[in-house]
Amino acid sequence: YTPLQTMVFGVDEQDSPHHEVLSEVGELAGMPVVVADLHSSLPAVLAGLRERAPRARAAYLMTDGGALPAAFSRTCAVLRESEWLAAVVSCGQAYGGDYEAVNAYSGLLAARHVVGADVVVVAQGPGNLGTGSTWGFSGVSAGEALNAAAALGGTGVAALRVSGADPRERHRGISHHSRTAYCRVLNRPADLPIPLLEGHPGIDQALAHQVARQAEELCAAGPHLVRHDIGLEGLGEVLEHTPVRLSTMGRGLDQDPAAFLAAAAAGRHAAHLL
Repeated sequence: YTPLQTMVFGVDEQDSPHHEVLSEVGELAGMPVVVADLHSSLPAVLAGLRERAPRARAAYLMTDGGALPAAFSRTCAVLRESEWLAAVVSCGQAYGGDYEAVNAYSGLLAARHVVGADVVVVAQGPGNLGTGSTWGFSGVSAGEALNAAAALGGTGVAALRVSGADPRERHRGISHHSRTAYCRVLNRPADLPIPLLEGHPGIDQALAHQVARQAEELCAAGPHLVRHDIGLEGLGEVLEHTPVRLSTMGRGLDQDPAAFLAAAAAGRHAAHLL
């Protein structure tokens, strides 16, 4: 190991007060696990969840594809202060959460059995690595996290990465990252909430039609995906009142509403599962 690697105290280490519990459990008992590619989806997912289930206890599992210190996320700090998040669990090489876990599996179990979460949102920390290729991006971990949720008996919810403002064609509509992570990496059943964008204020109809067509293609390519069409009524207003300013790739809610509506749709679906 190098001096640059941070030593942390794991939630399930033998000296941990939670070791005995986490040594005995291995199931999530159907708990919804919402997985998103980008850190910026986190507050939007929680907004959609809280709109239907305001008392749901939510935890964030921070994976190590982006920034590694949890303290780097101002979003997490505000969501904790606002009691939108019960706890942050950092896993892998990420660190600094309320609890530290070795990997996504032990992190999910800690969120369920130590934090007492009703719902877990999984995403990498702030930032994102991508090379413009099919496989060279950090968001492949989204598919891996959904596989972990299924292996532990959770209900995986695959949040789509959608954009109507990204200048890169591969990210317009449903991002190619979602197609790779959910059709080729994910190989276990998972719910796929499809935001019904057509007719929603501020959404270009061409974009709505593009997302609808891409969703059909996605489901055809991934027979393990269970499609759920999600109406967006009221979500625009909910997103306008999140405790943190919504921003993805430098674009806010007004500039790219589809990005946040898609994430909120996943949260709304998770609320239906409770």
